[in-house]
Amino acid sequence: MPHVTRAIFWAILATVFMTGMSVLIKHLGNSLPFIEVAWFRAFFGLMIIFPFILKRGGIKAIYTKKIKLHIVRGFLAIMAMLSGFYAVTVLPLTLVTTLGFSRPLFMIPLAIIFLHEIVKARRWSATIIGFIGIIIAIRPTGEIEPAVLIALFSSFIFAVVMITTKKLSATEAPTTLMFYQGFFSSLFILPLCFFFWETPSINEFLLLILLAIFGSLSVNCSIRALKLADTTIVSPIEYIRIIFASFAGFIIFSEIPSIWTLLGGLIIIMSTVYIAYRESRLGYDKTTTDINA
Repeated sequence: MPHVTRAIFWAILATVFMTGMSVLIKHLGNSLPFIEVAWFRAFFGLMIIFPFILKRGGIKAIYTKKIKLHIVRGFLAIMAMLSGFYAVTVLPLTLVTTLGFSRPLFMIPLAIIFLHEIVKARRWSATIIGFIGIIIAIRPTGEIEPAVLIALFSSFIFAVVMITTKKLSATEAPTTLMFYQGFFSSLFILPLCFFFWETPSINEFLLLILLAIFGSLSVNCSIRALKLADTTIVSPIEYIRIIFASFAGFIIFSEIPSIWTLLGGLIIIMSTVYIAYRESRLGYDKTTTDINA
């Protein structure tokens, strides 16, 4: 199976688990502080990865020469997680999912700065149109909620995390990446839990474990996808989440998405799909030129 096809397969699986995770975060956020939910997700995710670490040789499996970059990635993941969890708990599921689609748009300037990718006028134009879609999605005629800005901040930080993941995935195994992210997230979020702690019920505890499983599977699938293809190809795959998010928001939380959210989401999706298309065409043209040469 071609690398790009395998990358798309892993990206779709990541999307499925991401949707399930969002539903659980929103449900648990009604009774537990979002900071506590985030800590359980990180800690249980760390526990889940331990058997795989042992299978790969224990300490040898997590040995790295890039510990500083892992620390930076862990700290960024914490900011993205906390802001994202808060947004999911207070905003309609379809809206927060739509705003999450802005990540690939943030990837363009970040890829230029950190990955030294060359971006031409067409991709810049599509990126600008995508940001117009964001403005439409957050209701241009109404007052912007602070949670909306927090959701956009989370998307931006997640884009930075994806950049660091892309750099690390060239030499680090998925289990190593997941271990350090879970370790540093658990370590840094724990002190905050002391100020917001509420003991979960048995049912909530089980759902927190399920949340960690979904989260770990989502991260693992995303890492595998990024290892096989460029971020600009992998990122747009998650747009099928809008279907699942709209359905879950309506059935489970009785949410009806506004026309602004749907219109803005459509513009964001179209712009970033075009970016992915241009990226794949440029890659194809380059490959063809190399073969002919």
